Amino acid sequence: MKLHVAIAQFRPVKADPHASLDRVEAALAEAARLEPMPDLVVFPEATLTGYFLEGGVREGARTATALFEDLQERYARVADSTVPLDVAIGFYELGDRRVYNAALYAELGGTSPRIVHRHRKVFLPTYGVFQEERFVESGPGIAAFDTRWGRAAVLICEDAFHSISGTLAALDGAEVIVVLSASPARGAGPGSGLPGNVARWDHLGGAMATEHGVFVVVSQLVGFEGGKGFAGGSAAYTPSGECLVRGPLWDEALLSVTFDTEEQVSARAEEPLLSDLERSWTRLLLNSPGARVTHGPRTLDDGSADPEDRGVGEDREVT
Repeated sequence: MKLHVAIAQFRPVKADPHASLDRVEAALAEAARLEPMPDLVVFPEATLTGYFLEGGVREGARTATALFEDLQERYARVADSTVPLDVAIGFYELGDRRVYNAALYAELGGTSPRIVHRHRKVFLPTYGVFQEERFVESGPGIAAFDTRWGRAAVLICEDAFHSISGTLAALDGAEVIVVLSASPARGAGPGSGLPGNVARWDHLGGAMATEHGVFVVVSQLVGFEGGKGFAGGSAAYTPSGECLVRGPLWDEALLSVTFDTEEQVSARAEEPLLSDLERSWTRLLLNSPGARVTHGPRTLDDGSADPEDRGVGEDREVT
C-alpha cells in the first residue's frame, strides 16, 4: 500500500491562533492540490500560537473539539470535503481545567469526520531556554491508534529524545510515528553551518525508524520568536533509516513524500529488532529495577530466583 504524506514546515503567527489558522487553511488548500493528494498532512508543535508563550499559554489554548471544528470548516472551504484528509497538528490544549502542549490527530471530510486521537506531551523540558513544566501539564503516556490507512502514534519534540517513547509506540503496533517539533536552533558542527539540533534530529529520526522498523515523519516549526530561531529541517525516514525528504533551513515548505508499506515488511525481516523486543518485553519489565522493589527478586530463564537477588524485595518498604 502507498501512503502519501505532506509535511507542513510552518511559521505560525505568534500568540494569534486565528491568524495562524488562516495560514493553516492556506496550507491545507496547497496540500489538496498536490498530485497525488496526501492521505495525511503533518503540522509541527505549537502550530496555532508559536512555542515560546510561557504564561500566555492560557490565552492561546483551546479545546481539542474547538480546534477540530475549525479545521473541518476550513478544510471544507478549500477542498472537496467528500474526500477525507487526515491532519496531525500541534497546539496548546485546554482540557480537564488544565493546559497541555498537545497534538490533535483528526480525520477531516469524507463520510465520518472525527477526532481520532489526542496526544499530550509527556516530557516537558525545563532547562536552558525551555520553561515548559512551569506553564503546562505533562501528558499521561504514549499510545498508538488506528487510522483509516493503518496504525500510527504521535510524539511531541522531547518525547522523541527518549528512546522508550518510540519503543512504546512500536510495541503498541504503530507503523508510522509522527513527531511534531518546535526545536530552536542551537550549536553547529565545525564548518558545516548546520545547526546542531538539526543534525541531532536527523540522527534521532533515522535511529527510531531503524530500531523499530517504522516510518518516521518529523515536522518542524520555522521562524523567530523573541530572538530564538527555529531552523526547520523537517524530514521523513523509511524503516531502514533512509531519509526520503528533507525540508529547507529557515523557510516554510510543504514537503510531499510517499511511503510504500511493503518496505516495512522487508526491513523487519532483515533486522527483526522489534520482534526480539516483543519476545523479551515482559521479562524485561519484571526484572527492571522498579519491578524488583515492588515485586521481589529477579527470575532466571527457568523461573527460579536469581541467587544474586536473594532477599531483594523482602521486608522492603516502598515509598
